[in-house]
Amino acid sequence: MNLVLASASPARRTLLAAAGIDAHVIVSGVDESSVGSSNAETLCAVLARMKALAVAERVRRAEQGIHLPAGRVLVLGCDSVLDFEGKVLGKPDDAQDARDRWHAMRGKSGVLRTGHFLVDLDRGKTAEAVASTTVHFSDVTDDEIEAYVGTGEPLHVAGAFTLDGLGGPFVSGIDGDPSTVIGLSLPTFRRLLAELDLTVMDLWRRS
Repeated sequence: MNLVLASASPARRTLLAAAGIDAHVIVSGVDESSVGSSNAETLCAVLARMKALAVAERVRRAEQGIHLPAGRVLVLGCDSVLDFEGKVLGKPDDAQDARDRWHAMRGKSGVLRTGHFLVDLDRGKTAEAVASTTVHFSDVTDDEIEAYVGTGEPLHVAGAFTLDGLGGPFVSGIDGDPSTVIGLSLPTFRRLLAELDLTVMDLWRRS
């Protein structure tokens, strides 16, 4: 069984590895800016689908440089956005954008939405879902915002924050599944596998 993760996110790969699942990473190359929507659920679902299908097609064509062990192939695409006060926030445009977001978000809450799209190449089946978790941001100081933005971390993640990195201390709490916020909801992934008549145990690494 081969799981291909259509994402360059090290956090997603780490989540899977901690759950006993080793994934092959193939970056989709999808231009996320080509898709626009004022609805966070719709946007992350569409982008997750585009990423998974783009990589699935590359694997089907046995594109040069793609070498997978023999066996059944699953492709998982994911995309995350922050739904905050009616705005859809992906990765910040630059440091000032990240700074402005944190000034707006501090002391408030938003909903991190992560879209998932799973393709079973061998059987031609797909499954998809969006997971949502409410994030409560701490009332951080101006100095904390400057220091955090200065690390560069918030420039590379949806919503300009992380739960599993330097941004963790600036999140006062969450309502829901923490792995959704990190970028790949493991409970949602389990349900999608079930739709394809699979279990997470089928993907556990064998020692």
